[in-house]
Formats: sequence, structure tokens, C-alpha cells
Amino acid sequence: MNLFAHGGDVNAFATHCGCTPQEVIDLSSNINFIIPSVDFGTVTLNAYPNYEKLTQTLADYYNVHSDELELFNGGSSAIFSLMRIFDHPTCTIYSPAYLEYKKAALAYGKKVHLINRFESINTEVSENALVIFVNPSTPDGHYYDLDVLMKQWMSKNCTILIDESFLEFCGEESVSRYLKTYDKLYVLKSQTKFYGCAGVRVGIVLSSRENIGLLKVKEPLWKISALDSHFLITALADKPFRARSHTLNAEAKTYLKTILNHSSLFEKVFESDANFFLVRLAHMNAQEFQEKLLPHRIMVRDCSNFDFLDERYVRIAVKSVSDLKRFDEAIANIASVLREDIISATNKVNKCLEKK
Repeated sequence: MNLFAHGGDVNAFATHCGCTPQEVIDLSSNINFIIPSVDFGTVTLNAYPNYEKLTQTLADYYNVHSDELELFNGGSSAIFSLMRIFDHPTCTIYSPAYLEYKKAALAYGKKVHLINRFESINTEVSENALVIFVNPSTPDGHYYDLDVLMKQWMSKNCTILIDESFLEFCGEESVSRYLKTYDKLYVLKSQTKFYGCAGVRVGIVLSSRENIGLLKVKEPLWKISALDSHFLITALADKPFRARSHTLNAEAKTYLKTILNHSSLFEKVFESDANFFLVRLAHMNAQEFQEKLLPHRIMVRDCSNFDFLDERYVRIAVKSVSDLKRFDEAIANIASVLREDIISATNKVNKCLEKK
């Protein structure tokens, strides 16, 4: 598997399956399956975009001043821009984590230090370190109360980058409250995940007025389109969408968790506060599992390229109940065939033993 590969390549998967992209159930991509309804008919495209309204809308939404945030062409773009301005020779990443952090750090010549948050989350960090933490985490979706770690990092004068791209799915508290008292904190908010808009590229970074000012100096004047801006302004104002999204995601997530917990295919199902589950397969590796799902035209995320995970880890996203029913039927079929294979193999072994 490619070192920095992601899920969500529906077109390539459909070509491999010999079907259309519309026939594929994509459980590999952790994008909200509920999508805001936005009319683009009023968008003016023959003028340069102005971000004043979008910036103020986001500032109000996240309870910061408009000069305490910067817009980016998606979360990944923000990550690379930040890595470019951070002059730290080493980057400490609490892993497993979103792979773009490691990729960007290496691209800008930084040495990467990994802390296994499953086993040694309280590992001491160096003075003046650059630390990165994704919360809720990926690929397991766990939300961490970071107060203890924040105090540890601040006492070491660390530059801190917290990625809260999935925070809206769980409604837990943001570390942005520390922005008022600590000037070396950056908070990344990807709009892609909750607002179901991977094709709309808007990410933001929250930080102090001084940090944002320094960041803007090295950024281009226009980074997102008028269509991106209009989409997000409309989506942020759509309170019924947010309420409906939370309700339907909660129902589908409960259903998916039940499916996973009752299947013999999975050795472990991780608790999650986001819109996906990390599972460890019981009898096969991720590639074998994906191959068995091909006839059902279902994609899952092979997590073998995440640090500290092996080839038996898979991430499965929350999607509509109807899509999850197809997934339930698929894994029931796979489990049934697997049981028959095990019985057949056992019978062959017994017959051999009887002959002896």
C-alpha cells in the first residue's frame, strides 16, 4: 500500500469492479453522508472573490475575532503551509494520525518523532518542541481531554497544532479556549468532514492575531473560489442541516456499531467519538477483506499505512442505514463462507489423522 494513500478513490475502485461510481458504497471515506442543500445560482463568477463575509461568518461560528483565523484551500493545504512556516527541525506527532502531517513534515525536511498515543501518550516532549495532535483522532475516532497534555506542552514552551476536523461530530470542547492565554497554539478546522463537501476546499486555522498576520504574509491573496465561499456561508447558516445531521449520524453509527460487534470477522472494535470505527480483523488482513468486499462493491479503508498499526486494521465510516444494511449482508456472507472453509479444512485434517 502507498505510504501516504487515503481512502475515497471511488472512481478507481469502480473501474476495478467494472461498475459505475454510483454503484459503489464508500465506507472508506469519513465524510458526512448528509449534505447541505445549496443553490449556486446567485454566485457571481466574473469577479474576484471577497472573503470578508466568509471570514466573519467563521469567526462568529468559532467565537474568535476575524483577524484570528486564516482561510485555506482545504485542511491539507493548511497543513503544508504551517509546516513551511514552522522552523522547528523536529516534528512530534501523536500517532496514529492523519498521514498528511508526516508527509508535510518530511517534505519540509523535518525529522519526525512519533509518540504512540495508544501506549505512551504521557511521554515527555522536548523544550520548544512542535507537537501535533488530532482530536478526535484518526483512524480510531477517540476524543481526548487534552487539559493535562496542554499544560505539559505549555510548560515546555511548545508550538502546538491541534487538528479538530472531526470535533463537530461529537460536540466536545475545543482547545480554542486556550488561544486567549497561549500564543503558540494553532487549531485546524477542516470544513470538509462535517459539511460533506470533499469537493469544496475550505479549511481554516485559528491562532493569535500576530501568528495569523505572519501566516498571511506568505499566503496568496486568493485561495478559495466564490463557489467554495458561498457553499460554506450557506451551510453554516443551515441549523436544520446540523440538527438533522447529528440525528441521522447518531442513528447510523449505533446501527454500524451493532453490526461490527456482532460479526465474527472482527477481533476488536474501537470505541469512537467520530463518524467512523477502527476495527481489527480476526481471520484475515485488510487487503484480503477488501478483496472479499469487491463483489459487493463496498470500499473500506486499509489502515496498514498508519503508524503503529499492522495489516489487520480497517476503518469503516458511518454512512446511511441503507448502505450499512448492504454492508451487513456482505459481511454476513463473507463470515458464512469463512465458516464453511474452516469446517472443510478441519474435516480434511481429521480424515488425515484417522488414516494415520
